[in-house]
Amino acid sequence: MLDSTYSLYKLIILYMLKKVSFPLTSTQISDLIISQKYTSYFHLQEVLHEMETSNLLTTYSKNHMTYYKITDAGLQTIEYFKNEISPEIRKEISGYLDLHSYQMRSEASTFAEYYKDGDSDYIVSCVAREGNQTLIELKLTVPTKSAAETLAENWKRKSQETYEAIMKILM
Repeated sequence: MLDSTYSLYKLIILYMLKKVSFPLTSTQISDLIISQKYTSYFHLQEVLHEMETSNLLTTYSKNHMTYYKITDAGLQTIEYFKNEISPEIRKEISGYLDLHSYQMRSEASTFAEYYKDGDSDYIVSCVAREGNQTLIELKLTVPTKSAAETLAENWKRKSQETYEAIMKILM
């Protein structure tokens, strides 16, 4: 039996990370946990920090986002304690992931970042990946920070369309 609700939150997060084949952002984890009203954002942050400290998950940052990935210790933990998560909660998690997995995978595989190049221009690096393979990577030079921000934001929404158009032009 679980000794606290925090343990249940940890198991929910581990279960979620085990069910997907890609790392999840803190926002993606928060969306599920908070939309189902399992706990508050602040409790969730405490639990995530504790899970990282106890090596149940690892984190890395990219493009101003924190990504979470389950560790071997996390996999062992969820295998051992998965029956402590009620069938109703498992069903809610599976339903949420079924409904949002395409969007979540897309968010994890499409990103853009920008940086200042010298004194005046900005370089915008746009990448779309599928699994471990890079589908397309573009580096564009723009004159202003505002243009770089716009380009980076638009890439997130239009990367698939852009990739298809480039392929059509080049093929």
